[in-house]
Amino acid sequence: MQGQKKIVIVGNDQERCQQFEMILSFVGEQFVSCTQAELASVFTQTEHILAVVLIEHIDQQIIDFVKSQPKCPFVFHDVLDPKDLNDCVNILGELSVPLNYAQLTELIHHCHQYHNKLPNKRNKSGCGTSLLRSLIGASQPMQQVRFLIEQVASTVANVLILGESGTGKEVIARNIHNLSERAKAPFVPVNCGAIPGELLESELFGHEKGAFTGAISTRKGRFELAEGGTLFLDEIGDMPHPMQVKLLRVLQERTFERVGGSKSIKANVRIVAATHQHLEEMIKKGDFREDLFYRLNVFPIESPALRERKEDVPLLAQELVARFEAEQGQGVRFTEKAMESLMEHPWSGNVRELSNLIERMIIMYSDQTVDVSELPIKYQHIDVDEYQPEYPEELQEQEAIAELFAGFDYDEDEVEPEEEAYVPSQNGALPEDGLNLKQHLAEMEVSLIEQALTRSEGIVARAADLLAMRRTTLVEKMRKYDIQKDND
Repeated sequence: MQGQKKIVIVGNDQERCQQFEMILSFVGEQFVSCTQAELASVFTQTEHILAVVLIEHIDQQIIDFVKSQPKCPFVFHDVLDPKDLNDCVNILGELSVPLNYAQLTELIHHCHQYHNKLPNKRNKSGCGTSLLRSLIGASQPMQQVRFLIEQVASTVANVLILGESGTGKEVIARNIHNLSERAKAPFVPVNCGAIPGELLESELFGHEKGAFTGAISTRKGRFELAEGGTLFLDEIGDMPHPMQVKLLRVLQERTFERVGGSKSIKANVRIVAATHQHLEEMIKKGDFREDLFYRLNVFPIESPALRERKEDVPLLAQELVARFEAEQGQGVRFTEKAMESLMEHPWSGNVRELSNLIERMIIMYSDQTVDVSELPIKYQHIDVDEYQPEYPEELQEQEAIAELFAGFDYDEDEVEPEEEAYVPSQNGALPEDGLNLKQHLAEMEVSLIEQALTRSEGIVARAADLLAMRRTTLVEKMRKYDIQKDND
């Protein structure tokens, strides 16, 4: 657990070390401090080291020590010349000066993940490592979930996971399995709501050859496939009433028969069930058996909705972006304001909705930085001034000319011989002594904008539609020419 691991602070400047100790005490981390000369001795004597923080100067002895401890993560803080250790992958990052709380907690999380994912600690199930990342979160609800998983995993108790869709109930179930003594045996998921009621019995218990039309051979059910392991019954609230009776019998007697068979088969499986429905309300309505509920609800775990742990949104977003980068080779970054806006969102779709949003942002703004204005409107919960870049006058003149004369084709090659040459109107004729084109175009632009604003009664969005331009472009031109909405 996080509180059991210690951070080793290494530095010869006692004042700086004490300042760092105060910060770690504030965030609830355990630590020990030592000088550079004492590091090797303290490292050997200290158990459960989370990370080593190197402060100030680094000499060759420290460089050799870092390289000799590949299983331990190291972090820089105010190091004068860190380039000698740039090639060490166990250097996880550098803490800024002054210390930044968000950066510190992020690096602490990375240190925990470095330990969790060491090659000799990877879960042999093949999928536990990636799923464990989805249980990320420093919020109290997620700490409680992790605590409950650790407590129940080593037991044989049935578990009922409750929570809204998209909160990661299957992730919790897999972690219970991966941390249990059944980890080497199969984890078999069944979505009770996705299988028609008449086929669910065969799906769970299997069938004998000829048991019904289409049963051309004997088939094992999910209970047999999960032998010695864990059977995950997702959306248990959607299970038909007749199947609830049969499932209850299996839980009571630990035996079952295949459809069309008479031989009793022992069921050595652990049951983990999940639902987004309120089973106690269903019991009152007669839609769910009360005795089955109490058989399943031996150890309940509430999977918290994302809106109940909004402080976890930045870390979750970071992990999801990292996953997409690994899978697709593309990522995206969010400004601090954009992340604040995301933390204000109610997240009715929970983590699944967040994952979908990040994938959408990667498609639209691959390898770019997204601000509030780039987020879909429903995710814009704070007001920020949209950035409007300043461009050289030459580019602005080109844009103005292009807007004024858009749609005209001056390609002389396309003029048919019999057509009369274009003669400019009197109003558009060039004066004998010439004119200031830039000023003339600006005056025309101002006039057209003022007319559009008058016609639209000062509503900028409507005026922009009349001029066939974006609202933000029109606002910028109004600022440029000092045009007010009220032109009375």
